[in-house]
Amino acid sequence: MANVRPFKAVRATAESAPTVAALPYDVQSTAEARKIVAANPQSFLAVDEPVVNFPEGTDPFDLLVYLKAGAMLRDMKTRGVYTADSEESLYLYELTMDGRVQNGLVGCVAIDDYLNGIVKEHESTRVDKEVDRINHVRGCEAQTGPIFLAYHYDEELARVYAEAKQGEPLFDFTADDGVRHRGFVIPAESIALVRERFDALGRVYIADGHHRIAAAAEVAKARRVARQSQEPTEESDYFLAVLFADTELKIWPYERVVKDLNGLTDEEFMGELRARFQVEEIVAPEFGCEPFSILGANDPAAAEELVKPRELGEFCSFVGGRWYRCHVPADRIPDDPKEGLEVSLLQRQLFGPVLGIADPRRSPRIDFVGGIRGLGELERRCADDCAAAFALSPTGIDELFAVADAGMLMPPKSTWFEPKLRSGLFIHEI
Repeated sequence: MANVRPFKAVRATAESAPTVAALPYDVQSTAEARKIVAANPQSFLAVDEPVVNFPEGTDPFDLLVYLKAGAMLRDMKTRGVYTADSEESLYLYELTMDGRVQNGLVGCVAIDDYLNGIVKEHESTRVDKEVDRINHVRGCEAQTGPIFLAYHYDEELARVYAEAKQGEPLFDFTADDGVRHRGFVIPAESIALVRERFDALGRVYIADGHHRIAAAAEVAKARRVARQSQEPTEESDYFLAVLFADTELKIWPYERVVKDLNGLTDEEFMGELRARFQVEEIVAPEFGCEPFSILGANDPAAAEELVKPRELGEFCSFVGGRWYRCHVPADRIPDDPKEGLEVSLLQRQLFGPVLGIADPRRSPRIDFVGGIRGLGELERRCADDCAAAFALSPTGIDELFAVADAGMLMPPKSTWFEPKLRSGLFIHEI
């Protein structure tokens, strides 16, 4: 029984939204964030990744860094970049990418739903990243990055969203990446129905934002201790979220690149690969390059389509300048929601025993490339700083739900959702 409630949003104005809206703080490196803010000082990255306001080499965990984030947010409110709603409302956040529309409900969800397992998680978190977001919430006295939640499609909610979009948009802009963003207010007379429908759904799922929700929970628990009450009576007892129906979401693959082959030559590694999987080289002379490659092809887009894995238990590997299609034998795919995932199979059968990467979440020898960057990026990485790359099939939203429902955690970097929610459009002050 998910407790979704309206709140008094601090919103970017229609005029400021296009320049304020920013990709989440953890999508790009700090160096990339510095360049973005330098080109657009109004970008919310200046608040979301506040160390960019300090000289290079500054400790990102310094208290002054987080106090700067809060000061900048207050200044933006004073200058009219934001407007504060006087009435509690729910909102609709629509994103359109390549003609595909996602409709997200913006509201607050009870921290207790997360603590009690109604909000289902599928990833573990790192303490340092949690501490960063805890300090950020405290410095801003606000939650600035919404938690991306998913739920099973509900027809009544879809109807409410369609009606809300008949109203005047709060903002309407197309970002540099071609994604269109629109915001609307959910009619006041529909709020009770929306809350009732989420109450009936029973559970919702974290798609992205595990560190932010864990941080929100820690702040809430600390404030409950301070006021000597466990009752959810304060704004800090709720976290900012955008909730999307599963039928509208798309998960992209999360590719892997490794920095070295654990002392093996290319030939020795290929021997290990063939000993564990069914392997065939991808040969396509019609693309005008030998050996076949995406970047060297006369039609890179078509070449990339050729490389993409085609079925469950299949991945493609780029080693020694050549692409190989690899199949996991059917009898080696466990009937288990977590262990049957391709990312789990690769970790258990290749990365661990052959490459010696026991913990991919912390190993500096493995890196992850979001599927939105394309498979040509894997070839570029291998030409630059990596020894091999692995292209995987995307995890299905139903697979994510199954792992979460089983109380399990997905392997690290299993899902890449696009389009990304923009930070800085809706803020929840606590």
